[in-house]
Parts: sequence; C-alpha cells; structure tokens
Amino acid sequence: MLTRKQLELLDFIRIRIDQDGVPPSFDEMKDALDLKSKSGIHRLITALEERGFIRRLAHRARALEIVKLPEAMERPGFQPKVILGSKPAGPPPRPAAALNVAAVDAMDIPMMGRIAAGVPIEAIAHISHHVAVPGSLLSGKGSHYALEVKGDSMIEAGINDGDIVVIRETETAENGDIVVALVEDAEATLKRFRRRGTMIALEAANPAYETRVFPDHMVKVQGKLVGLIRSY
Repeated sequence: MLTRKQLELLDFIRIRIDQDGVPPSFDEMKDALDLKSKSGIHRLITALEERGFIRRLAHRARALEIVKLPEAMERPGFQPKVILGSKPAGPPPRPAAALNVAAVDAMDIPMMGRIAAGVPIEAIAHISHHVAVPGSLLSGKGSHYALEVKGDSMIEAGINDGDIVVIRETETAENGDIVVALVEDAEATLKRFRRRGTMIALEAANPAYETRVFPDHMVKVQGKLVGLIRSY
C-alpha cells in the first residue's frame, strides 16, 4: 500500500517520461508535490524502491528504473522504462555474455563493520567476518577491506543504504576521491574528499546534507573507494 504522496510522485515520474522521454529534476518533483525540501523527495524515492516500484541504478546520478505500477496506474502495454536524465542516443547495447562462474577470480577480504554515509558513526574497530569480492575490484597496491553503508548521503554517487563498499587502504587522496575519513580519531564517514589549502572538505552526494569542513590535522584518510556490491 502506497501513501498519497508516494502515488503522486510515481505518477508524476511516469507522466513526465511518457510526455518528454526524460525524467523530472528533483526540484521539479519537489515543486509538483509541494514539498519544502528535496530531502522529502529522496525519502519518497527510497520508499518506492523498498516497495519494489522503482529501482535506482548504480553509478548513475538520479538514474531510476520503473519496475511496476500499482493497479490504479496500470494500463495495457505498459513497459518499464529507464530514467537516465536524457533521451537515449540509440538502441541499448547488447548485454555482455555471462561469465563462467569458475573463471571469476574472487578473493576474501575482511568486513570491518559499518560506515556512515550520513551523520558520522563510531570509528571502525573490528573485523566482523569476511566477504568474497571479484578480483577486478581489488585495484592498486595495498590491503583491501569492506564496509556496509549506513545512510543516504552518497545516493547521487550511486551508493545506497545497505550497499557494501570495497575500500583500498591508503592515507592519501586526490580531490574528488570518495574516501573513508576518520574525523578527530572518533568518527568514520564515507564522503568525497576535497583539499582547500589547510582545510579538508568532506562532501556528501545528496543535497540534503551539508559539506563538512575541518582543519587538515583533524581528518585522516583511511582508504579509497574502489568497488561497490549491491544486494537486491
């Protein structure tokens, strides 16, 4: 059962795709539903995804797929459509052939607990278990570990609550890298790294969250994002 606002948003997205071939922006969705902030839209989209009506696509900002419609909206010939923010330039590429399971190079790496993609939580302190990840995700030199994401501050970078991120240990980062940052030796968070002189900015990928800025001595980079594992 969907709430009135959830139904309104789903119908608005459907109508705009049918009319224009492109999705509405977050601002347009906010205005159409008469909400005061885009964070309300993010909550509605998350609720629709949890109920199986839409699906967010990894690594594509604002990319959604309409999976189904409630009975009240269904119509003959309905086909799910992908929301990519622009009209497709041509026919979709053919999917790559599935890999032979035996040929996939997988390795076990430690799961270090949860990392906040939102309000920082306690620093990572222990190994809870190990997870197998494709060897192709273990890029670069150094050790790797995994973390479960908690929160929605990185959703426009394709990182959702409950995802598993693969991190390569490093103490350095380039501007724009998504990193595990330890703040004041007490709080761990997953954010985009920006250096501004002697200050470090930790940027969210969600307009509902403000960028946090600290003196560089208060922030320690503990790893860089190199892969993502999603559960459906």
